[in-house]
Amino acid sequence: MSGDNRFVNYNEPAAMRAFALELGIPDQAIVLDYAGRRTYDTCYRARDIFGVRQAILITQSFHLPRAIFLCQAMGVSAVGVPADLRQYRRSSLIYWNLRELPATLTALWQAFITRPQPVLGKPEPIFPPEAQ
Repeated sequence: MSGDNRFVNYNEPAAMRAFALELGIPDQAIVLDYAGRRTYDTCYRARDIFGVRQAILITQSFHLPRAIFLCQAMGVSAVGVPADLRQYRRSSLIYWNLRELPATLTALWQAFITRPQPVLGKPEPIFPPEAQ
């Protein structure tokens, strides 16, 4: 589970973990990435830090195409599952979909032109070598 937690009262991975635990996911099956500040970073770190080569991405439906694109652009085979648990207000959907236009252009720019390096660290493979 990857997300941002740069701010004292903002911790996306911890919130995702708490929700997963409520759903009955065993704690030992959960790996948290606290440096997934943007989707590009999450895909990059999944590959280079956690050794992920294939992934099932779970996020809101408006965000899935960009997330899948970025992972695949970095060599991570990815499919997606929408995480929309409720109906969203029309104004929210319009905002999020409009936001995806520049976000997608930024993703293309990052994946093929600038290739910025995210916060890294030592490799922490989450799967044994024989499982990859």
